[in-house]
Amino acid sequence: MATIKPFKGLRPDPSLAAKVASRPYDVLSSDEARDAAANNPYSFYHISKSEIDLPAGTDVHSQQVYDTAASNLQRFIKEGILLQDEQPVYYIYKLLMDGRAQTGLVAVSAVADYNNGLIKKHEFTRPDKELDRINHIKTTSAQTGNVFLAYNDVPELSSIIDHWQEQHAPVYDFTADDNIQHTIWIVDAPSTVADISSLFARKVPHTYIADGHHRAASASLVQKELQASRKITGAEDPANYFLTTIFPASQLAILDYNRVVKDLNGLSKEAFLSQLDYDFTVEEIGHLPQAPSMLHEFSMYLDGRWYRLVAKEGTYTTDPIGILDVTILSNNILDKILGIKDQRTDKRIDFVGGIRGLQELVKRVDSGEMKIAFALYPVTIQQLFDIADSGNVMPPKSTWFEPKLRDGLITHLI
Repeated sequence: MATIKPFKGLRPDPSLAAKVASRPYDVLSSDEARDAAANNPYSFYHISKSEIDLPAGTDVHSQQVYDTAASNLQRFIKEGILLQDEQPVYYIYKLLMDGRAQTGLVAVSAVADYNNGLIKKHEFTRPDKELDRINHIKTTSAQTGNVFLAYNDVPELSSIIDHWQEQHAPVYDFTADDNIQHTIWIVDAPSTVADISSLFARKVPHTYIADGHHRAASASLVQKELQASRKITGAEDPANYFLTTIFPASQLAILDYNRVVKDLNGLSKEAFLSQLDYDFTVEEIGHLPQAPSMLHEFSMYLDGRWYRLVAKEGTYTTDPIGILDVTILSNNILDKILGIKDQRTDKRIDFVGGIRGLQELVKRVDSGEMKIAFALYPVTIQQLFDIADSGNVMPPKSTWFEPKLRDGLITHLI
């Protein structure tokens, strides 16, 4: 069964929570973070994207950046911007976006569960992104990025969480600049903490990584390195656990994760469209963006025009991986026609989260930065679970979850 624990979270003074809270470090650029933190000395970007405090053009993977993050974290603690709870507790984290709520339990999960497959994965990770988080964790001695986990619903656990919200006031409750409401409760009653731990141990055999594969992998690698150097003091050492927020599957929604490509692999527009005809029915639909309306349907933007592509029978299989639209696109267009063999490493392709909308695809292509864009129908949570259960992995950047947790509201010190 999966193992979780309460912990002594490092979190903002309640009067500063809205100013501290920041979007996840990996969903915006350094320039975007610098703009977002302008005139806000409390922004967690000073820790999670600390290059904003260094000259523009500084290598974001340099040790200077990680040292600055560590220095800023210690300053936030010294100045009382961040405070640590005195006793191990759980936290309830509710997000409200466009009228839809999802409520998770913030806990630390066992690195051993990640290593042993009780925390199931659906993506490969990139070594360069792992190394970035490893260096950040080691230098700051903190896990500042939350790993977003999902589990099959447990009604008894949901009942405890609902009851606590009804009976207690939140410690934080604010609406961020993107209109997402963030509300957090501290679960500090020893009996309730024990009930949650016991129920989870009995009812949740495993969890699934929804978002945060690199953060989880980095926590595991840091733990391994600390064990090898004998810097871990025992089984309960904080480095044996990593920061997670765990949501019941029924509350989650996955958005599309779209692709933009720099060129047509030496083909003319006409030759490219001709090759598409082998595996797709192709229909030009005009200048206005139109999202796919069902599985196996794609929207494509090329030279100022939108096209609808529908995969023909025989272009996909019915196994958990083969039936995915990201697999159909990867096999029949990105690889077969455009020559993109490895989306994790090929510099000709980039990924655009669905939260940015189809206009972001138009912008990237019309600017001349990219040549062509593809919009996909979202993966379902059940598809994600099926793939993770089968031991397979999705193609890179298959899922985009919204709303996203804010960095800085709860940090795990190791």
